[in-house]
Amino acid sequence: MQQASGLISGVPTNIITGFLGVGKTSTLMQLLKNKPKDETWAVLVNEFGEIGIDGALLEGQPSEQNGVFVREVPGGCMCCTAGLPMRVALAQLLRQAKPTRLLIEPTGLGHPKEVLQTLNDADFRGVLAVQNIITLVDARHLSDERYAEHETFQQQIAIADVIVANKQDLYSENDKAALNAYLNQHFPAGKTLVCTEQGVIEPSLLTAASGSDDTATLTGDEVVSKANQQTYQGLEQAKPELVHSGIETPLPECGYLKASNKGEGFVSVGWRFSSRFVFDRTQLFAFLSGIDAERLKATFITEEGCFAYNYARDALTENSFEQFDQSRIEIIADQLNDEWEQGLFGCLSNQSSSNSIS
Repeated sequence: MQQASGLISGVPTNIITGFLGVGKTSTLMQLLKNKPKDETWAVLVNEFGEIGIDGALLEGQPSEQNGVFVREVPGGCMCCTAGLPMRVALAQLLRQAKPTRLLIEPTGLGHPKEVLQTLNDADFRGVLAVQNIITLVDARHLSDERYAEHETFQQQIAIADVIVANKQDLYSENDKAALNAYLNQHFPAGKTLVCTEQGVIEPSLLTAASGSDDTATLTGDEVVSKANQQTYQGLEQAKPELVHSGIETPLPECGYLKASNKGEGFVSVGWRFSSRFVFDRTQLFAFLSGIDAERLKATFITEEGCFAYNYARDALTENSFEQFDQSRIEIIADQLNDEWEQGLFGCLSNQSSSNSIS
């Protein structure tokens, strides 16, 4: 990658994609932990829900001082609306980080082919060098028609250079065979299949040039023309209201807000709470364990510290973190439950200020 005279060119770029709950964020977190110390990495993460969770989790990993820059685009597929939200956020991130590598995590319900098209349009031609596209799958989902026959799921596998069968420790003897049969039936040979658990992959999987037919791979020594560079620089000022630029909507006086979204056959609902809302850890875990949903992510400030929660069909997991500025939760399901909000407020600790549901 060249950065002479302020130009940014040939940035090695990986898309890390996969359907809901397959472990994309876990893989990103593992990769960031193993980032070479002398490199600067940028991460562009997209979420289906309106309440950003992944950004808060990733920002709890190595920080900008350690060469990791994170930008989040919540609220559905970032490549929609003519690709402008993604292009603006990406331009801002590249300008800020000047990275030696870029990782992009689209939402599990996003459109990966459109993400590729955005990376290869005139604004970023020569700026980015697309390398291996990595798609995580859970082989157990192949028996669920909502996954195996979903257009997004099929696109995610179609564009992949490397397919990572995550959560292999939970597979039956037939699951891996079913995945191989699925790939052989629907897609041409040449895709690398790797099996793993906890989202752990070798960083070397990132480095090969992508062989996807949907992307024109750019070599790392290409220099951005002045015309393209001016276009690219101008994007960061173009309609910034369409992207989450790290400055979120301020919380109202009540200290919390609620937001929802729907699309691709799913609905989402989420809440953000100011730090004055402290939750009872035991009650919270019990409440979250009882939610019937397709996907759940959350970061909570409790009277016992800060914890992140993750549910994706298998079980609810809880991991401690050093600090969160706010509590957040995002639920994706077939349909919403009006009782979730009441249950959530029922988990408030006695340390919290007294608050009522509006």
